[in-house]
Amino acid sequence: MADFHVIGGATKTLAHPQIRKIQVSDLSDVLRAGFSDFWDKPSHYAFLGLIYAVVGIALAVWSSGANALPIIFPLASGFALLGPLAAVGLYEISRRKEQGADTSWQHAVEVIRSPALPSIIAVGIFIFAIFYLWLTAAESIYQSIFGLAPPTSATAFIQEVLTTDRGWHLIMWGCGIGFLFALFTLATTFIAFPLMVDRDVGAFAAVETSMRAFFANPIPVLAWGLIVAALLVIGSIPFFVGLAIVVPVLGHATWPLYRKLVV
Repeated sequence: MADFHVIGGATKTLAHPQIRKIQVSDLSDVLRAGFSDFWDKPSHYAFLGLIYAVVGIALAVWSSGANALPIIFPLASGFALLGPLAAVGLYEISRRKEQGADTSWQHAVEVIRSPALPSIIAVGIFIFAIFYLWLTAAESIYQSIFGLAPPTSATAFIQEVLTTDRGWHLIMWGCGIGFLFALFTLATTFIAFPLMVDRDVGAFAAVETSMRAFFANPIPVLAWGLIVAALLVIGSIPFFVGLAIVVPVLGHATWPLYRKLVV
């Protein structure tokens, strides 16, 4: 019954948690709570956030060759799609703090002993599939506009993108398609992982609940997505180092957002 457990959760039935309405003003409370959880033990959470910084730098270095230049931006922006999965350990820390339990950083990995782990893995695979499709789409957009020939150099590539008509076409199409991928990921997963950390409801129920929360609160959730995107950009500018603070704060803030949305 393992497969059905992933779909239906511990009770082998599809759960439909009740959704609350929230306001955009609630997001300030969410961010304050996220920063409070981070500030409680910042050295531990900065350590977890540095994983993001290291991986981000590795992606940039790995893509530094001319052949891979067109994929740097899709890699960096698509990396944010994996954020909900990467923050699972932070949700567990916030959950433990809420219950008054020990919040030492080593408890972040205790999620691997959760009965909901198969569901978390299933939704994680779902997110990686979206990430792969985004990279494929980004490459197709580039090739349809610039052809198959790789850029001659990083300087020439940047100049071509920023100063020519086809470069601006690439920016507009890439950002437009990327926005659709980000919107889909936001709607399907923004509270799916906190829900699975909190309750063993199954992968399908977690994604479905996230979508219902999105459609019940489109403006606040879209505002949350913009906040996340803006903070990730700000955190990435100084060689990704700012992500050591931004990622833990956003991860912790997602927990009170989940609490506000799901009864």
